[in-house]
Amino acid sequence: MTASLTPRNPLTLLYQDDALLVVHKPAGLLVHRSPIDRHETEFALQYARALNGGRHVYPVHRLDRPTSGVLVFARHPDIARLLGQKMMAGEIEKTYLAVVRGWPQASGEIDHPLRDEPEDRRLRHREQTVREARTLYRTLATTELAVAIETYPTSRYALVELMPQTGRKHQLRRHMKHISHPIIGDANHGRGRHNRYFAQRFGQGRLLLAAVSMAFRHPVSGQRITLEAPPEASFLQAMDIFPEVPSLPWGGQ
Repeated sequence: MTASLTPRNPLTLLYQDDALLVVHKPAGLLVHRSPIDRHETEFALQYARALNGGRHVYPVHRLDRPTSGVLVFARHPDIARLLGQKMMAGEIEKTYLAVVRGWPQASGEIDHPLRDEPEDRRLRHREQTVREARTLYRTLATTELAVAIETYPTSRYALVELMPQTGRKHQLRRHMKHISHPIIGDANHGRGRHNRYFAQRFGQGRLLLAAVSMAFRHPVSGQRITLEAPPEASFLQAMDIFPEVPSLPWGGQ
């Protein structure tokens, strides 16, 4: 008789208490069911339930499927509702790391309203609401590779820290495209030639966007907590293109 194998849980537990369960979600995993990915059978939500002893958990926010990083679940619906309100009020600080094409300014703010993107692509032709969207950014490292990908003999890339001040769908990806520094690996808003170069160089293609930190006041104790996670191995591998990366508080280089 062959023993059945228990599937490995792809989530890494970062923090837990009576109110919260916080994990690191790998790139490629959906948070929950989506109308545009009906064929998928694995979700972060079900794996988080497994970490919670099979009991329900409630997503506080979302991470796009190709984005890796810190993902917060509440153990009670009232806690999820409260944190959702804090999220809408801008009381939760989120920090992301991204590899982008080109060299952005040392720091800046992207204040560019975004039109709602419906889950169902068939509805995109309908008029959608335009909402305020703001992102702060800081350039952490730059590099210039002796590789001709477009019309230049070399190609420039930057490692940037992104701090969204609002929570619009695909905000960071759309904002970086808006300032002509698209995130590497972004199939919808990026540059195909650069995406293919990274996929070929590192043996896999992925969106080089990771949620590395969230900070907020605990919904029960009121104490400020900071939840951090370094990017996963596939992201760190791509960071090898940068000769120097500053010391980063969330456990990076």
